[in-house]
Amino acid sequence: MGTRRGESAIRRASRFARIAALGLALALGSGCSPKTLGPPPERGAAQEGLASWYGAPYHGRQTASGEIYDQEALTAAHRALPFGTQVRVTNLKNGRSLVLRINDRGPFVAGRIVDVSRRAARELGFLGDGVAPVRLEVLGG
Repeated sequence: MGTRRGESAIRRASRFARIAALGLALALGSGCSPKTLGPPPERGAAQEGLASWYGAPYHGRQTASGEIYDQEALTAAHRALPFGTQVRVTNLKNGRSLVLRINDRGPFVAGRIVDVSRRAARELGFLGDGVAPVRLEVLGG
């Protein structure tokens, strides 16, 4: 009789472990961000606010889109625009402008509308300052 009770306890523990693993998989899967958020943005839609940049600590790491971050690529992070969206970012202090591709999520700091790659910040002229007032215009997907 002792053997049966032992087997029953093992079966119950195994069943519980499978149910827990399934629950965890469902919970984690539901928290993943989608590749796009909503319908494509309207061409010409614009925002003004602060841009910041990110570089070395993230270089070579995976972005929210699944791409590997390259600090020398002309890419940017935006909170809501679909991945692959082309945007024109213009530094309002010096008029420099670049076309960037959205491939990550962020920035997550109040008042900032876009995080750009290190190269983009250099070409836009705010690498040393860290942030700059910008206009972001949606060009399309």
